[in-house]
Amino acid sequence: MPGSLEPLDLGVHIPYHFRCPISLELMRDPVTVCTGQTYDRHSIESWVSTGNTTCPVTRATLTDFTLIPNHTLRRLIQEWCVANRAFGVERIPTPKQPADPALVRSLLNQTSSDSAPTHLRLSALRRLRQLARDSDKNRSLISSHNVRQILLPIVFNASEELKHESLALLVLFPLGESECAALASDSGKVNYLSRLLSHNSLDVRVNSAALIEIVVAGTHSPELRAQVSNVDEIYDGVVDLLRNPISYPLALKIGIKALFALCLVKQTRHKAVAAGAPAVLVDRLADFEKCDAERALATVELLCRIPVGCAAFAGHALTVPMLVKIILKISDRATEYAAGALLSLCSESERCQREAVTVGVLTQLLLLVQSDCTERAKRKAQMLLKLLRDSWPQDCIGNSDDFACSQVVVVPF
Repeated sequence: MPGSLEPLDLGVHIPYHFRCPISLELMRDPVTVCTGQTYDRHSIESWVSTGNTTCPVTRATLTDFTLIPNHTLRRLIQEWCVANRAFGVERIPTPKQPADPALVRSLLNQTSSDSAPTHLRLSALRRLRQLARDSDKNRSLISSHNVRQILLPIVFNASEELKHESLALLVLFPLGESECAALASDSGKVNYLSRLLSHNSLDVRVNSAALIEIVVAGTHSPELRAQVSNVDEIYDGVVDLLRNPISYPLALKIGIKALFALCLVKQTRHKAVAAGAPAVLVDRLADFEKCDAERALATVELLCRIPVGCAAFAGHALTVPMLVKIILKISDRATEYAAGALLSLCSESERCQREAVTVGVLTQLLLLVQSDCTERAKRKAQMLLKLLRDSWPQDCIGNSDDFACSQVVVVPF
C-alpha cells in the first residue's frame, strides 16, 4: 500500500508484527484464524480461495475458516500510522466488517414479506443497500440469496416508497439475460421506468436510468433493444441527467452509460439528437472522468454517423476544436473515437474541414499516425488526412517539418 511501502525508502521501519505474514505489507484489516495467527483479511481470503486449507505460518489444518477481527492490533497499527505521518504514512481507515449471512437472510425475508409493515420493509431495504455498497463481498453474499427475484416484483408492484427503495438496491446487481429480456418485452414496465426519469427526486431518476442501461445492455435481441429505445421519454430523461451540475457526478456517470447503450441502436439515434444530446455532450465532455469520457466520445461518433446527428454537431461551435484537442490526450480509445467523429464531420462539411485545419488537426493527425495508438485510429487518421489534402495550407507544408512525412502517411491503404 502506498502509505506503507513508499515510506520504507525514507527510513521508516514497519514493526514486524504489523506486517501480514503472507504479503509482508502493513495490514489494513488484521484478522485472526483458528490457529491463533493473524493475517490481513484480503491476503488470507485469497489464500483460502485458491484451495489452501492450512495456516500459512504454522501449516496446521484450518478446521474453522471463521476470520475474527483483531481490533487491538488494528488500533495499534492506526496509532503507528498517525505517529509516522510526518514520513508520509497515511492512517489506514477502520474497515467495515463483512455482512453476517444470518442478518442478510433476515433482512431479505423482511423485505419480501407482504404482511410486514411498510416502514420495516423500507428499513430492511435501506440496510441491505448500505451493506451492498460497503464491499464486493457483501454484494456477492446478498446476490447469492436470489435478491433480484425478490426485488423485481417490488419495483413494479408495491407502494411508491417501496418501489423506489427496491429500485435503488436492484441497480447494484447485474441482471441475467432472461431477466433483461423479460423487462424489455414488457412495455408497461418500460413505460414506468421512462416516467421515473422525470421524477422530482434526482436519485430516483438516476436509478431508473441505471436500470434502463442494464436492461438495454443485457438484452441480446436487437428487436427488444429497439423496442426500449423507441420510447421518446427515455431519451429526453437520460439526456436531461447530463445537464445536472458537476456536484452530482453519479448523474453524469449513469447518464452517459445509458445514452451510449441506447445509441447503439442505430434506428433510434435520431431520437437522441432530437432530445438535444449533441449539444449536451459537447458542453459536458470536460466534466467526465476518463472511462466516461471514452463513452461520451463513442456516443459522439455514433451520432455523427447519421445525417441529422452530423449536422447537429457541425452546428456547435466547439465540436471540431474539442475533438481536435482530444487527439492523443485522454486515451487510445478516446483518440480513435475523436478521429472517427472528425472523419464523419469533415466528410459532410467543407466548413468543418477548414475549421479543423485552422485549429491544428494536421499536426495532431501526423503525430497520431506515428504513435503507438490503435490501428483503427491510425486508419481513420490516414483517411482524414487524405480528405483534408485540398485544405492543407501550402505555405505550412513547404516550410514546416511537421508536414515532412505527409507524403508517407497519405498513401492508399
